[in-house]
Amino acid sequence: MTIVSSIRQGLAPIHREGWKFIAAFAVAALLLSWVWSPLGWVGAILTAWCAYFFRDPKRTVPEGEGLVVSPADGRVSMIAAVIPPAELGLSNEPLTRISIFMNVFDCHVNRAPVTGRIDNIAYRPGLFLNAELDKASDDNERNGLVIDTGAGRYGVVQIAGLIARRIVGWVRTGQTIGQGERFGLIRFGSRVDVYLPEGVIPLVGVGQRAVAGETVIATPLGTEVAPRRYRAI
Repeated sequence: MTIVSSIRQGLAPIHREGWKFIAAFAVAALLLSWVWSPLGWVGAILTAWCAYFFRDPKRTVPEGEGLVVSPADGRVSMIAAVIPPAELGLSNEPLTRISIFMNVFDCHVNRAPVTGRIDNIAYRPGLFLNAELDKASDDNERNGLVIDTGAGRYGVVQIAGLIARRIVGWVRTGQTIGQGERFGLIRFGSRVDVYLPEGVIPLVGVGQRAVAGETVIATPLGTEVAPRRYRAI
C-alpha cells in the first residue's frame, strides 16, 4: 500500500451536498489571497473546515434486538418527557425525548435510529434560535420523521440551529429504512430529537457524547443490551 492510498483510506469521504460549499469557500480564499496574502490563509483554513464539516464517514452499526442508535454525532443535551410535535401524529401524551446537539465541528449527516417504515414526514418552518435551548424544539425550523418498527413508533426530528439555514432530507413517506442508514443532513449547527415509544428507556445521560449509527441510546425495558452483530454503513 502506498503512502497516498494509506492517507486516502484514513480520510472520511465528503458528502456530495458539501462540494458546492467547499468550492465557494475555495474561490473566496483565492480572492482574499489576491487582496492580502494573510487573508488567503484565513480563507484556506475556513475551506478546510468546510470540507471537514461535510465529512461522511462509514459507521459500524450494532445489531441487536430492540437497540436504538443515535441519529446524530454530538452531545446529549437533554432527556425529558414532553409531548411530541403535533404534526408528527405520535401522541398527545408526553414521551421520552432524547436531544442530541451538534456543534459546527460534528459530522452533520443524520442516520436512522431504528429499522422500520417511514409513516410520516412533516416539515415546519420556524425560527433559528440556539438549538441547545429547550424552546428550540417548538420554535425552530424542523423536519420530523415517524418510523414504525412494528413494535413501536419512533419520532426523529431535525431541528435547525442558530446558524443552520437548511435541513436536507433524502427519504420519502412509505419507504423502509434500515437502522444506521442516512436520512438527511443539517447545515451548519443544529440538533436532533428522538421520541421513544412507551416502554423504551434511555441508556445515555446528559452530557454524554454520541456517534450517529453506533452509540446505543435506548432499548426496550428488559431487552438484552449487548449487540450481537455489526455492519458497516
